[in-house]
Amino acid sequence: MTQAAVKTPEIAPEDSLRAELYDFLAALLANPPSDGLLRQCAKLTGDDTDLGQGVQTLATLASKSTAKSVEREFNTLFIGIGRGELLPYASYYMTGFLNEKPLAQLRRDMAEQQIRRAPNVYEPEDNIASLMEMMAGLIEGRFGAPASIGQQQTFFNRHIAPWVGPFFADLERAQNSVFYTPVGTVGRVFMQIESEAFRLAGN
Repeated sequence: MTQAAVKTPEIAPEDSLRAELYDFLAALLANPPSDGLLRQCAKLTGDDTDLGQGVQTLATLASKSTAKSVEREFNTLFIGIGRGELLPYASYYMTGFLNEKPLAQLRRDMAEQQIRRAPNVYEPEDNIASLMEMMAGLIEGRFGAPASIGQQQTFFNRHIAPWVGPFFADLERAQNSVFYTPVGTVGRVFMQIESEAFRLAGN
């Protein structure tokens, strides 16, 4: 995960909601959720949209899950013995290998944005949880001034859009996904919404 550099300034309410959803996905994808996070998930409600239905399914499963059972699922999906069922890294999805050119490009852009990896984090920065957290930080201005829509779009299109759809689709249909199936749905639909919003903003 990343390390914020400055206090978060005020931003528009709709951008706060976007950042909250990015942070929510980051929390679920960085580590197995705690009992407290599961309880928070269980209280969520969704509407009839695809995103809302994903949220509602996630809430239902959270209410029936334990932290221990979800931890087992998380470990099987992302850690495993040697490796998990999924490799949630941009380099892997974009090149077929870990620690490749997409990671080097991300590190250059992180340096330009004054984004630093937290000292207690050792995995490559191009993992899905860190990228979700970086987007939230750019929106809210955790690394300086809040990023403009253009700056957000550049970062999103370069480091997230090329691979995030296939990753979240893989998470939805992974053999060992139960609790994480709707996490994949929420992520996939939210990324589609973000892509379309950026496209319209660029017109």
